[in-house]
Amino acid sequence: MIDRRAALGVMGAAMATAASPFPALAASPAKPPRLRIGDTVGLVAPASAVTLPYELDRAQHWIRGMGLVPKLGRHVDDRNGYLAGADVDRAADVSAMFADAEVRAIFAVRGGWGGARILPLLDWQAIRANPKLLIGYSDTTALHLAIAQRAGFATIHGPNGASRWEKASWESLWRLAFTGEMPVLGGAEAEGEVGRPGRTIAGGIAQGRLLGGNLTILSTLMGTPWLPDMGGAILFLEDVNEAVYRVDRMLQQLRLAGVLDRVAGVVFGQCTRCDAEDQEQASVTLDQILDHHLGGLGVPVFTGANIGHITNQLSLPHGIRVELDADARTLRLLEPLVA
Repeated sequence: MIDRRAALGVMGAAMATAASPFPALAASPAKPPRLRIGDTVGLVAPASAVTLPYELDRAQHWIRGMGLVPKLGRHVDDRNGYLAGADVDRAADVSAMFADAEVRAIFAVRGGWGGARILPLLDWQAIRANPKLLIGYSDTTALHLAIAQRAGFATIHGPNGASRWEKASWESLWRLAFTGEMPVLGGAEAEGEVGRPGRTIAGGIAQGRLLGGNLTILSTLMGTPWLPDMGGAILFLEDVNEAVYRVDRMLQQLRLAGVLDRVAGVVFGQCTRCDAEDQEQASVTLDQILDHHLGGLGVPVFTGANIGHITNQLSLPHGIRVELDADARTLRLLEPLVA
């Protein structure tokens, strides 16, 4: 369990796809401010409803344990079927947190589905004018990608507020968001600590803007103006509860759209509970599908990174330049994430 004392202890130890109708991004977009002990951060539910009785309490517990002060969105506890309230209200909460001068960063309480529905309803003028770290994963991928495309500043692909904030997640968040370091993330030692060995598909080193997230959500944004230009990017992917044939289908979609032909490198994290649904499907493995789609791209590729629907997932910088080393299976920041 992480509490304020742990947070202070760590502090002491640490001391764009096709043509878009949106305006072109500035050459050097403003960076979000770094987090400090005592900062107020927003908690929003941009996607699925917060259905479990302890989720909001748990999210606030983790936030306070980080030494931060949680501020709940007005509609964070709403419910409209499987969604966390009406689209317009979820969008209003996200926009309000970006516009609120008291709020230093924003955590999504949970993922699920629904983030893509609110993209046209967000106040993009307020978001661009107030760069702040948005932190979350899974369905939050829709917001990460849209912010990278429409606003240009960096965000953090990491646990949602109500997720389990274990050692690797918290320490990587601290180094990225609080101290502004440029760490090396991943590698064999990190894989060994969590018992999930990685695999190099194609060796080599590449540099580019780190973009991606959940494969299903990224596929949802294909052909829309909300997906950033993937040319020269380091693409990272993860997913959960997807049969191997569906991963095959989504990667094929990225191939046919020309996305995979334009990236500088690929990291495929974890595909949790992505098992074959019957014996016929079991004849093809996930590794075979990844080798088929990613092995012949002519760029560095590795799989098994500590990214996705897993415990101790890494907090990753989304939207800034990194160096991928496929042989060492690492990502190294080339610039600080925060100002």
